[in-house]
Amino acid sequence: MLRVLIGVVLGVLLVPVAVLGWFWFGKVPVAVADLPIAHEREVLSIPLHARIHREMVKNPPIAVDEGNLVAGAHVYNEKCATCHGFHGKPSPYGLHMFPVAPQLWQKHPKSDVVGVSDDPPGETYWKVANGIRLTGMPAYNSQLTQTEMWQVSLLLANADKPLPPPAIDLLRGQAPIVVPAPSPAVPAARK
Repeated sequence: MLRVLIGVVLGVLLVPVAVLGWFWFGKVPVAVADLPIAHEREVLSIPLHARIHREMVKNPPIAVDEGNLVAGAHVYNEKCATCHGFHGKPSPYGLHMFPVAPQLWQKHPKSDVVGVSDDPPGETYWKVANGIRLTGMPAYNSQLTQTEMWQVSLLLANADKPLPPPAIDLLRGQAPIVVPAPSPAVPAARK
């Protein structure tokens, strides 16, 4: 009985010490070219998907129309294309990230799904707004308005459907990006 108790105590102590040593001596695979840890994808995706499905908005507050799709293409062109690629042109950066940044204008192998068009727009909105740790996906909730985040989310949800020609031109990187002039500052109220 004493041997079992000593074995349990040593096991409880040695495992955390061994893990800390693994971290301390820099043996954890942290470089992009390193092989992933066993079950890394599952360990990270389970809490991510649980949180997204708990917090995501089910009904987008804006309509899927030409104006919103073109505006979403502007946002995509400016903020997303560097990592996620253009329509018909994968990103040279995103393909070398770990995990690889999904190329959002390419069909999945063995299906007609394009990018994240099989995800609800609320899920894409959550990812755009909050970002995803350990992937390189930044949070845009302080850089984009809620409307802009919904526009790009609706655009990506409809990536497998026909899009307006101005949106396609933007998504192919052919149309110039027109950045609207900032609104004039509102003068301070006088007392």
